Amino acid sequence: MHAKADASGTIIGFDLTGGEASDTRHFETLLDIGPDMKPRAVVCDKGYASKANREAARKRGIAPVIPHKANEKERPKFFAKALYKARARIEQGFGRLKRFKRVALRCEKTERNFRSIVSFAAGLCLIQFVHTT
Repeated sequence: MHAKADASGTIIGFDLTGGEASDTRHFETLLDIGPDMKPRAVVCDKGYASKANREAARKRGIAPVIPHKANEKERPKFFAKALYKARARIEQGFGRLKRFKRVALRCEKTERNFRSIVSFAAGLCLIQFVHTT
């Protein structure tokens, strides 16, 4: 599951792929899904690290905060570590989703049913998150 989250870690869009699929190929899909908003930065893990993904983000006017892999040849000296720490919020959003047993264990076997369960769980997380204050 590839997900798009806001600054508070709330899942606002997601895409399902097979377990064998590479994260790198679904980066542009993640930029396009979800509500129509223009983020200033995109924070991803090393699974999305590639020149093409960084360029795709820059073309859209978004600052890519994606760590470079250890075997990359042209690694810049500067990396925005302070911005990258915000990725913990995204992981917390996944944690809230995985509190739902049907999402964590992937009880639904078909893509349509699993997508429905994840959408429902994300909606409940959003409602609970918004109405707690």
